[in-house]
Formats: sequence, C-alpha cells, structure tokens
Amino acid sequence: MANSSSITEFLLLGFSSLGELQLVLFAVFLCLYLIILSGNIIIISVIHLDHSLHTPMYFFLGILSISEIFYTIVILPKMLINLFSVLRTLSFVSCATQMFFFLGFAVTNCLLLGVMGYDRYAAICQPLQYAVLMSWRVCGQLVATCIISGFLISLVGTTLVFSLPFCGSNKVNHYFCDISPVIRLACADSYIVPLIFICISYGFIVHTILKIPSAEGKQKAFSTCASHLIVVIVHYGCASFVYLRPSAKYTSGKDRLVTVTYTIIT
Repeated sequence: MANSSSITEFLLLGFSSLGELQLVLFAVFLCLYLIILSGNIIIISVIHLDHSLHTPMYFFLGILSISEIFYTIVILPKMLINLFSVLRTLSFVSCATQMFFFLGFAVTNCLLLGVMGYDRYAAICQPLQYAVLMSWRVCGQLVATCIISGFLISLVGTTLVFSLPFCGSNKVNHYFCDISPVIRLACADSYIVPLIFICISYGFIVHTILKIPSAEGKQKAFSTCASHLIVVIVHYGCASFVYLRPSAKYTSGKDRLVTVTYTIIT
C-alpha cells in the first residue's frame, strides 16, 4: 500500500497503435460528437416547445437526452484532444473524476431506460390507471431516484477501484479511464472489485428487461417500444461483453471497439 502513491498520473494509450489512422478517427469521432450534441439538443428543444409532447414518455426521453450530452462530454472531448496530442496523461485525481462521472451518467442512463420501459408497460398494459401510475410527481421522483442512485453506485464503484494500490505501470490501454483497464494496473488481487461493482451496477439489467412488455402481435405496442428495445439490447449487450466476461478473455482492442459502440454509437 505504501507504494500506491508512486503513480501520480495515468497515460491513456487510446488509439496510438493506429498511427496516421488517428487523423481519420478524429474526423469520424468529431462528426459523431457534433451529431450527438445537435441531435440531443434538437430533441430537448422540440419536447420543450411542443406542448403536445409534454407527456411522461417524452419527459423521460428529454432527461435521457440531457444525460447523454453530459455522458459524452465526459469522454469525447478528451479523446479528440488525445488523437492529436503526444502527451496523453491524466492525473490520478482526474482519472478518478472521469470514471466517477462516466459511471454516474452511464448507470443513470441504464436506470432511465428501465423507467422508460416501465412507462411503456403502464401505458400499454394499464391504460386506465396510467394517469395515476405515471403522474408528474411520480415521474419527478423516478428521475431523481435514477440520478441519485446512478451517482451513488458510481461513487461506490470508483472508490473501490481507486482504493487499490497502484505501483506498477501507469499505461491505461483505453481512450478513457474505464473500470477494467484501470483495475488491471493494480498491484493487488482485484477480482473482487469488479465482481462487487458488477453486482451493484448491473443487477437491475434482468429486472429492467423483464419489465419491458412483449410487443409480439401488437403493432402499436411494437412501434412504441421498438427503439427503446434496440437501445436496451445494444447498450446492455455491449456493456455486458466488456464487464461480465471472464478476465482471461480480456482483449484491449475488442474492448475499445465495443466501448465505442455503447458510449458513442448508441
């Protein structure tokens, strides 16, 4: 533990192995970043201005868009800078801060997807009670619960990760301070940390999916739930690939590609 203070900063390797292709990636990720920002801002603006969209479904969609904006701000600007920069370091505190906010918004997004699934369940399966089940007071409480729970889970996970001793390599084989690549730099047996974090953070995945009603044979229900189901499958599927598989099957290249999918593409 005494040696844990020997590492004061982390080096993000990112896509440095790709050489000149990093310029192409910069252009691609910059375009995606602008699309993410403009798309979500348009969604928020339209929902705010159109009174016919002042319903729980679009309220949750607007909150999800706000969360997505901050979620990508935590990762993409630094990644874009690193694609042009030779010095790709982050201080110990900055790395912990990035992980905290990334996990906070990521878990909040997952919880919001669960709440949106419940909202569709209530609208489709309990239409006569929908106004009571999803009153504005309930909607506000659900959003507040998602945000508070997301950042509490993030605080626990980040604290567990950075309580480990770091005394060896400081090279993070990723484009941001994600859990798996940072834990692999620890000087102690750390399998228990991701196990605890996974149990806390992803325990609600099964619960969320079970709450989504079957759209089979219901065209209206399918058209309402299709985009939500796609996002849930892509987001949870990619995240599960990164965090839930045995560490022996860890490959940094595949992890970076899959992480791009659920942090940017989704």
